[in-house]
Amino acid sequence: MKQQYNTALYLRLSRDDELKGESGSIGTQRDILTQYCKEQNLRIVDEYVDDGWSGTNFDRPSFQRMIDDIEDGKINCVITKDLSRLGRNYILTGQYTDIYFPSKGVRYIAVSDGVDSEKGESEIAPFLNILY
Repeated sequence: MKQQYNTALYLRLSRDDELKGESGSIGTQRDILTQYCKEQNLRIVDEYVDDGWSGTNFDRPSFQRMIDDIEDGKINCVITKDLSRLGRNYILTGQYTDIYFPSKGVRYIAVSDGVDSEKGESEIAPFLNILY
């Protein structure tokens, strides 16, 4: 029997991202993630939006609310448009993707980067983290 995933959509846009135009907007991210979840039959439980927050730290209100929901067993899958939406500090981002999420049984997907922890470790993810 295929595991049912209770999925968190995590959306983030910093002031710096706004300079890059509409492609990374909250609305665009939402559309991409919602469509992906429909195609993959992932149940969306909640949406976590940090609009105007830098990805260089993880003291973002919605990110922390998502972590609380993981701790409470509400969420077992986190999906972002790409790795940079999760965070831009490659060490801390790697700690979440490589240590924290697996320790909690949380699947992590970065749609545009082709990262899906269910499919095993991505060899490119650490390099993408550094680039972001």
